[in-house]
Amino acid sequence: MKKNQTKKRLFSTVFHILFAVTSLSISACGAPKQDKNDASFKVALLTPGPISDQGWNAGAYQGLLRIQDSLGAKTSHIQTKTPAEIEENFRQYGAQGYRLVFGHGFEFQDPALRVAPEFRNTIYVNVSAVKTDSNVAAIEFNFGDGAYLAGIVAGTNTRSNIIGVIGGAEFPPVVKAFKAFEAGAKSVNPKITVLSSYIGNWDDVSAAKEQALAQIARGADMIFQNADNAGLGVFQAARESKGKQVRVFGSNSDQNHIAPEVTLGSVIIDLPHAFLLVAKEVHDKTFTPRIITLGAREDVIRWIPNPALATEITPATTRLVDSLTTQLRAGTFSIPQ
Repeated sequence: MKKNQTKKRLFSTVFHILFAVTSLSISACGAPKQDKNDASFKVALLTPGPISDQGWNAGAYQGLLRIQDSLGAKTSHIQTKTPAEIEENFRQYGAQGYRLVFGHGFEFQDPALRVAPEFRNTIYVNVSAVKTDSNVAAIEFNFGDGAYLAGIVAGTNTRSNIIGVIGGAEFPPVVKAFKAFEAGAKSVNPKITVLSSYIGNWDDVSAAKEQALAQIARGADMIFQNADNAGLGVFQAARESKGKQVRVFGSNSDQNHIAPEVTLGSVIIDLPHAFLLVAKEVHDKTFTPRIITLGAREDVIRWIPNPALATEITPATTRLVDSLTTQLRAGTFSIPQ
């Protein structure tokens, strides 16, 4: 009798275990899978130059890829060269139902303001811009945070007391960054003289090289370039000026690898981080069109020294730069205007 009861209890236990396992399997098979992709969220990017520039445009494209990977968005990119092309492609993306469109540069803001009223469901975000509307926003970078630190390095490392700055176009954000670079240099070396040149475009590598060689001939031994693809010519000029020990400062992306033998460091914008911050707000429907200011405090702007030439920067300069970096992130130090 006891044996029969034991068998019944054993059978009952096995039955319940099998039932539970089967139920879990059916439930798992029938449950909808979580899909990371969100094809309904479409994000586009317009750049003024090629994404192969290893700088401004390359960083923006990496930002677009970060949005694609993190939010599963459908993405698209077009390089534009004229105001007419900018407006045409802004309009095209609006007509195609893109939720978010980045215009990567100061020159994109006016075309965006003209097109935006036609496509109120599309949010246009212009980088290094200052104008907004009901569906137009602007990202303003405190690029001067990093440029000031680079200026300190230039001011302590120059032997001629002549430093140069070379820009693509004389846009306000570029001019402001160069002024911060000058202020940083003069904060540690009042004898500094600054040579300034603008190419007039962002693509002409040869023109940038010529401007750099001209500055070097006038005694510049430290050059900070912010010229996108054209800026590659500055690295070439420094490489070819053997015996003069000219040093270059990269911009926008970490350009230390381009010419490590002549590059002291780079002032970078973490564009992927910045783009994702904005895209998340738009995706989550919490975005409000406004001027979005990002700098060292948000860990978007950083000075990155080149490890290959680390011994050229004195320990005292490194300590000063590190101290100011900490203060900038804490909000207890502001770059002199």
